[in-house]
Amino acid sequence: MNRLASRLSLCLSSLCLVAMTTMPARAQDGLDGLDLPGTATVCFGMLGISEQSALQICDALALKENVKARELAQRWIAEEPQSAAAQFALAEVLVNVEGNLARALFHLNRAEELTNYSSMGRAMAAGNAQWHFLTLSQLSYVNQLMGNQEASLLYLDKMEDIYGQEMESFRGWPLIKMQRWDEARASANSVLANSNDPRERSRAWNTLCAVELASLRPAESLEACDNTMNEDDALASDDNGRVDTVYLMNAAEVALSMLRAQDAEDYLTRATRFLNPDSVGDPWINLLYLYMNQSRFDQARSALDGLLVWRDQQEPIVGVMNRAEHFLVSATFLMLAGYPEDAATLSATALNQPDRTGSFSADEAQKDSIAALINHIANRAAYEQKLEEASWLDFPESLNARVDALGFWFKSWRSGRHAASLFADPQTLMNRLRPYAPLDVHIPEWVEPDLVALLGPGVISSILEQTREAGAFRLNDGYYFAYRVEVNALKGQDIELLRNAERALSLLPAEEVMLKARLSARVADAAWRQGNLDVALSNYEEAYKADPSLLRRLGLALPVRITGVDAAFERQVVDYLAGSPRFRADPNGLTLEVLPQNELTICLSSRGGVPLSCVQMGDFDETMILTPEQQLVQEFHAKTFGLGYDIPQSQRTRLLGSSVIISSQNRPDARQDRDSVLRP
Repeated sequence: MNRLASRLSLCLSSLCLVAMTTMPARAQDGLDGLDLPGTATVCFGMLGISEQSALQICDALALKENVKARELAQRWIAEEPQSAAAQFALAEVLVNVEGNLARALFHLNRAEELTNYSSMGRAMAAGNAQWHFLTLSQLSYVNQLMGNQEASLLYLDKMEDIYGQEMESFRGWPLIKMQRWDEARASANSVLANSNDPRERSRAWNTLCAVELASLRPAESLEACDNTMNEDDALASDDNGRVDTVYLMNAAEVALSMLRAQDAEDYLTRATRFLNPDSVGDPWINLLYLYMNQSRFDQARSALDGLLVWRDQQEPIVGVMNRAEHFLVSATFLMLAGYPEDAATLSATALNQPDRTGSFSADEAQKDSIAALINHIANRAAYEQKLEEASWLDFPESLNARVDALGFWFKSWRSGRHAASLFADPQTLMNRLRPYAPLDVHIPEWVEPDLVALLGPGVISSILEQTREAGAFRLNDGYYFAYRVEVNALKGQDIELLRNAERALSLLPAEEVMLKARLSARVADAAWRQGNLDVALSNYEEAYKADPSLLRRLGLALPVRITGVDAAFERQVVDYLAGSPRFRADPNGLTLEVLPQNELTICLSSRGGVPLSCVQMGDFDETMILTPEQQLVQEFHAKTFGLGYDIPQSQRTRLLGSSVIISSQNRPDARQDRDSVLRP
């Protein structure tokens, strides 16, 4: 697909509520009526280009000979440094092949200097009208991607003034990025009132989709998204009836804002059936979050595979724009799966690596704030995991583990401070507390309560009431009471906590399984302190079954009655378990047994004897420095406070791999990967 023929889809939210905010369907459209020389060959989306150097570059790009295209463009500039066409061609290669927007902008600016025409007549007289138009078009696009929306609008104005090209339908996105909602709405309505072009009307409806969502009018927003899909069947779907990824993800995001999780899942599932390398929107990201929200971990594991396949097929320019989103969702999943160190690495990479957020309604600061929050939680979980390891290691290994734990604690504190500073703005907080906040980087609803500890219960309490008065919880007040529970927990207000938790648990949608698990953990701790053991234990069980890593992330310990046969091996295992920060000995707690069944087994069970997690002794690994007893306890903690399955190191490394940026469409096994994920 030629880049100027169909520009990348752009996102209304950082998780790709996408809006088709493209440059003209063909760059040629801006030069209608001109007597252009040359053949009917399309090059850079333009008919009539005759320069052999340009045609050779376009041929190379069409054949995915990216290195050749780069070499040809560089050679052309070396031979003709004063050629605007050569400058544009290299910029186009840099955008499409490498996603190198900053360097591309340099060459585009040089091309503009060489073609700085004030009228179409002057451009035609110089024989450079095509290249001038292409340069202006690309300058608007690249500036928009890089976050310079004023410049993007300026170049749209130039295209209108010089070439008489109607550009109103492209103004909506830059205006949305600048939060000039009324102007964006007026622009979209103007297009709908005056244009019969289905592409322009689709872009206008997408503008309204974003504007109405930001205006807390989700029903109107969803109607606008539907109109985007219905405006022109030829644009929305192909001959096989597959709807464009961007439209489906739009609808899914709005459905979530209306708390219609099943509708959102249906839209996203449809979007995953066909790979779209040109789309910033990756539906697997959204599906992975959705599955995690609902504790559907096996499906989440499959979604991770789908995410990797989709990511590897994305064009380089797309990878530049959404790599942080891939890092953050992957980090969140690895944290749940029991790999907090890997999660910390991924989230730190997302934090330290600038994204081109021009395709997203969220800005760089929003991305950084969420990355810092996830990094804070991941490092805290890694700290707890190291303390677990220290409980069964011998000295000095135990001492080393505690030193490592302190390192993770410091990293958690540092990223927490960073996150707190980025979330400090009251308006930002009010938007964040709203369930499935629109036009923002996604934070899972079960993660957001961590903001209470970072910013302080007093600050959150004040903002929470303002948010409620503004109508943010009008669709479901359960989210409000969930935040109140977190405030109560940090203040030690057990009675109020139990009362607010009861309200939250009764009101929250059934799909909020992970958020409810967090509430159950808070209820369990409060009820235990109040002496209500039955309520406490049942809630400990519910919390654990829904979210096994929750106890580690919150730094909580399960009350357990530890038993084992009176033998040396079993006694040592019992001692190790008793020293773990995940357990505290209590005769009234859950049952933690060391059983000599076939091979030695550790089993955590309810007071009624229902197994919650059982791990059997495997083959002793003689290559490890750990004793068999230590290996068993280590395996038990890994399986019990993770998702129960291993994620190979190779895949964890791949999540951080360069394929986020560099296209791997030519990788030999790419086709096989795609076929294994896609469904008929």
